[in-house]
This record gives sequence, C-alpha cells and structure tokens, in this order.
Amino acid sequence: MSGSRREVRATQAFFEELDSQLGDERGANGEPSSYDFQSHELFSIVERFAEDWDRLPELIAGRTDYRVLVGAGMLVNGFVVTGQLASDRAVELVAIEIDLGWQL
Repeated sequence: MSGSRREVRATQAFFEELDSQLGDERGANGEPSSYDFQSHELFSIVERFAEDWDRLPELIAGRTDYRVLVGAGMLVNGFVVTGQLASDRAVELVAIEIDLGWQL
C-alpha cells in the first residue's frame, strides 16, 4: 500500500491530550485553545498522515505500525503527533505533544 492515501481518524485519547495541553479557552496572552488548534493545525496534520504515512519516521525502529510527525505550527511553536496503523489499515492519531513555549 506504499504511496497510497490512507484514511485517518483521531482517537479519544488524542483529543483528551490536546484538551489537557491547550484547554477550552484562549489564554490571557492569546495562547490558542484546543478548538483553535483543531481549526488551524489539525487538517494539515491529517493530510500528512494520509499522504505520507510510508515516508514518516518510525516511532520505534522496526515497528512500521507506529509513525511520528514532527512539525512547526501556525499557532504553536511545534508539535509531535504519533499515529498507529489500525487493523483496517487506517491511521489512528493516538498522541500529541505540543511545544507550549508561546511566541509573544
């Protein structure tokens, strides 16, 4: 299936991690909310996993069922998203870590 587009879905755990890092409301200094991140960053993350799964680095050497995307964001300095290949060959986004060093 190398080079083909994959279905991508985010897990509940992914959204819980996102909410715990960004929260429901924008910060007093303009820090983005989880909704802001979903509206401005998540689409491009999903697209990268859908189009580039086979080219993304393995999370663990030799484990092709886990891949990571490290990127810079429009609203955050950076992020690391972990995807796992599900039994139906779709990619599930299972974890996210956001660089919370806000640029003010």
